[in-house]
Amino acid sequence: MNIQKIHHVAYRCNDAKETVDWYRKVMDMDLVLAIAEDQVPSTKAPDPYMHIFLDAGMGNVLAFFELPNSPAMGRDGNTPEWVQHIAFELESEEALLAAKAQIESHGIEVLGPTHHGIFKSIYFFDPNGHRLELAANIDQPGDMERLHEVAPAMIEEWAQTKRAPKHAAWLHEREFGDS
Repeated sequence: MNIQKIHHVAYRCNDAKETVDWYRKVMDMDLVLAIAEDQVPSTKAPDPYMHIFLDAGMGNVLAFFELPNSPAMGRDGNTPEWVQHIAFELESEEALLAAKAQIESHGIEVLGPTHHGIFKSIYFFDPNGHRLELAANIDQPGDMERLHEVAPAMIEEWAQTKRAPKHAAWLHEREFGDS
């Protein structure tokens, strides 16, 4: 198998038009296309939907389904809301701070920047309750190679202990300055 890239990632939305308008206004994403059917192509179930596709940059596509005949959207109550999120990469820390100001100018509450050792990020929610993250890489030469090298050992230790392995503790031991 030779996967080329992620074709699209799809989530549910409450209202397709509101979602398109919000992502255009707040995230500067253009609507790529919309598909609407009265029947689900894969299952043939009679369930009308609107499927929208947004340009997330560099050939990446973020998609949503509006499902008017389904029960109201919910979220997995057993998973903390910080876990499930969509993360987008920006080109620099400066761009991250500018994006934070832009998002806040729309009256949206933004958490961060949060320092993760190899990147900084901000967090906020879209009108559907999906948590979004914008991240800017700040890794130093060799960081990713070191992390890649210890990843298998970390997974094995985690599988045995269910405690955070310390193989990459150096990330959080750096002096972060203002974060």
